[in-house]
Amino acid sequence: MAEEPLGLTVHSMPSPQQALDGGDDRRTSRGRWKMILVLLCCAAPVIASYLAYYVVRPEGRRVYGELIDPQRSLPNLAGTARDGSTVRLPALKGQWLLVVVSGAACDAQCERHLYLQRQLRESLGREKDRMDRVWLVSDAAPVPDRLDNGLQGATVLRVPEAELAKWLVPAPGSALQDHLYIVDPLGNWMMRFPAGMEVEGASRAKRDLDRLLRASGSWDEAGR
Repeated sequence: MAEEPLGLTVHSMPSPQQALDGGDDRRTSRGRWKMILVLLCCAAPVIASYLAYYVVRPEGRRVYGELIDPQRSLPNLAGTARDGSTVRLPALKGQWLLVVVSGAACDAQCERHLYLQRQLRESLGREKDRMDRVWLVSDAAPVPDRLDNGLQGATVLRVPEAELAKWLVPAPGSALQDHLYIVDPLGNWMMRFPAGMEVEGASRAKRDLDRLLRASGSWDEAGR
């Protein structure tokens, strides 16, 4: 049988510039995917805790507080502490915040809210160090001395009501000072308790706080 000549096909080689461009594209693509994976890893515990609290709800109980959707981040407002120093609200990030809003004169409802705020935190037991009490005073009046003992350990900041109203929103038919508000450690206002909460409602609010702290245990730590 006659031998057939061996066929050779010559393929053109990419130019050095084409090789470099292709490598840059691949590196850019890999870098983007790595960044996306890092962001997902960082967000996963937060997403999981909210899913556990609002979707799975293994205990099958009805939530007492109202979920805020979309959540609202702490605004970059300047608050004035009782010693006259200035504190930016974002500086409060890093802890769960249980927030009361009222004028400095602090009427009966305000005093009840401050009492319930204090009792709710204490009722958390060893988890209480993960939550701070915050009173946002919405006017320029002086804070009465009679409140000093109850305010020990609380953060008291004076912020104009008009500025607060751009961030916190009451339920329809209610006023800003009628609620207690929950802010997560990332600085998101994410829940408000029903207006005019009494002792009976506070026991249901405690169950919400217990489950919320338990669900966020993988990404939230006690203290600042």
